[in-house]
Amino acid sequence: MGLADASGPRDTQALLSATQAMELRRRDYHMERPLLNQEHLEELGRWGSAPRTRQWRTWLQCSHARARALLLQHLPVLVWLPRYPVRDWLLGDLLSGMSVAIMQLPQGLAYAFLAGLPPVFGLYSSFYPVFVYFLFGTSRHISVGTFAVMSVMVGSVTESLAPQTLNDSPINETTRDADPVQVASTLSVLVGLFQVGLGLIHFGFLVTYLSEPLVRGYTTAAAVQVFVSQLKYVFGLHLSSHSGPLSLIYTVLEVCRKLPQSKVGTVVTAAVAGVVLVVVKLLNDKLQRQLPMPIPGELLMLIGATGISYGIGLRDGSEVDVVGNISAGLVPPVAPNTQLFSKLVGSAFTIAVVGFAIAISLGKIFALRHGYRVDSNQELVALGLSNLIGGIFQCFPVSCSMSRSLVQESTGGNSQVAGAISSLFILLIIVKLGELFRDLPKAVLAAIVIVNLKGMLRQLSDVCSLWKANRADLLIWLVTFAATILLNMDLGLMVAVVFSLLLVVVRTQMPHYSILGQVPDTDIYRDVTEYSEAKEVPGVKVFRSSATVYFANADFYSDALKQRCGVDVDFLISQKKKLLKKREQLKLKQLQKEEKLQKQAASSKGASVSINVNTSLEDMRSNNVEDCKVGPGDKMEDATANGQEDSKAPDGSTLKALGLPQPDFHSLILDLGALSFVDTVCLKSLKNIFQDFREIEVEVYMAACHSE
Repeated sequence: MGLADASGPRDTQALLSATQAMELRRRDYHMERPLLNQEHLEELGRWGSAPRTRQWRTWLQCSHARARALLLQHLPVLVWLPRYPVRDWLLGDLLSGMSVAIMQLPQGLAYAFLAGLPPVFGLYSSFYPVFVYFLFGTSRHISVGTFAVMSVMVGSVTESLAPQTLNDSPINETTRDADPVQVASTLSVLVGLFQVGLGLIHFGFLVTYLSEPLVRGYTTAAAVQVFVSQLKYVFGLHLSSHSGPLSLIYTVLEVCRKLPQSKVGTVVTAAVAGVVLVVVKLLNDKLQRQLPMPIPGELLMLIGATGISYGIGLRDGSEVDVVGNISAGLVPPVAPNTQLFSKLVGSAFTIAVVGFAIAISLGKIFALRHGYRVDSNQELVALGLSNLIGGIFQCFPVSCSMSRSLVQESTGGNSQVAGAISSLFILLIIVKLGELFRDLPKAVLAAIVIVNLKGMLRQLSDVCSLWKANRADLLIWLVTFAATILLNMDLGLMVAVVFSLLLVVVRTQMPHYSILGQVPDTDIYRDVTEYSEAKEVPGVKVFRSSATVYFANADFYSDALKQRCGVDVDFLISQKKKLLKKREQLKLKQLQKEEKLQKQAASSKGASVSINVNTSLEDMRSNNVEDCKVGPGDKMEDATANGQEDSKAPDGSTLKALGLPQPDFHSLILDLGALSFVDTVCLKSLKNIFQDFREIEVEVYMAACHSE
């Protein structure tokens, strides 16, 4: 119900004194439409429940059209590839694919070390998943493959289940079940199963519980984890394996303790490689418009460092560690070790959610920029199949890389063909050229990883921007960052999600409550504490909450309402009950006295009069006292009828007659426009509000109610 116009012209209201206005128990409201209750509205509009769409029936239908639709839905390459504009897009996709492959090669080698695996498995993870995504993916611009955040998450799992380090002994793929390669590939299969399963049951919305501040805080903390994990390669140190909570702190302390043992040649190699890479990236940023494609600084560094290392013989007895043997050719598929599933299930689910969150966020950004649609559920299936099939071929879990995706877009990539071309180039390197990089220093790969963290480490500036924009989002960012740093990647994400959801609950428990006033010469109502010119309608209070009312904040809503109205409702009700109880006690005493006098008069006259005093007393209590008592558990099932009975109560029971202060308003309007749902606790709270305010002679109305 709105308050567009108060009853009578405003001039008439101005002439009424405050006392006369409060004496009016009822007030007329002028409406531009008939006054309707919910029942009349439903009858007038012929309300009926909306027909329910039983989508599950269409899922069970079997027909040629249904089978074709499912095939095209889950294999989108059959939709876009026949329509591929070869003349317009092929050249751009070819150039883009070559540029991405040039970046993919050094990053694949480096991120394999980050995952605790031999470098060749980074090349495998840059081939199989990329080609699978070409067939099933819907984003035309993201570059699927190895990614620093995913690699460090995999590395934390391999370190905890297979603590052997690459520095101590080479990894044999046929060793016991705890072998890092087997752990990583089994983890990839399990991650893929989770993603495919969630995608098929349309759980792509699950990523919506990861807000942008949460994801940015998480990836920033992951960048710090990556940076710390590369320090042993930068300084040439042999560190103990740490996993679980506080593992990052233990690693930093151990690095600080062993710094005197650093190898000078390794430090110099990492420093020179890092400086060169930073200079090349600065040139690429400065000459972005003049260059047809970015200068492949990482590839040039890879070739140059390998050549120098081979020329001076770093592999033979030098203090600079090198990559070592890289096997040429592809490996046969290997079944995952199902005995590891129970140990990996928690980490696999976390990696599945994080990987999809990164991929879909980038995919939607590029889709919005270029005007096409990305299917979140199909993306989940595509990424899951990439990890599932890749895990069978001994890859570790992958997602998409922001840096490579930007390069793929900026160099003219138009479709998934660019990804397929890059995977074919990686295949050529695996088969023929991979073994040439066996003399590559590990310090160079560490430098490549650290320099590529620049974008994620820049997110530390979010603290300043969120401080100005939204303190609650800043709190989510800080808690996510701290939890991920202290508790490791999987527990950190869990704590971050739980905290962000609890913060939503807390914010709904403490919404903004306001009393509304009318802005002059308009029908707009705003908070009187924020708008100095907004004036309350005389005798009317309009109360609004900025959040829905439910079990977690129903009591806060009632308390805030009574406080904002400026009336101690509970005190008035208790005083009214006490006075009415005293009045009834006086009436009962007077009645007893009269009955005693009647008895004495009857006995003196010799007449025998039988008076049932107990019955009279009980009748009085039932007729008078019980009507004035309201128990805490009473319901307002007949609120309208009770209000009518109150209005017809004798004048002796009013607040004025009892000598109690009267509220300065006669009508209370609850603006319920913010209610998105209603539970039983909300209903009971509203009924108690109706009852309490009618006890103090204030009529309660509800406005902006939703039908459902």
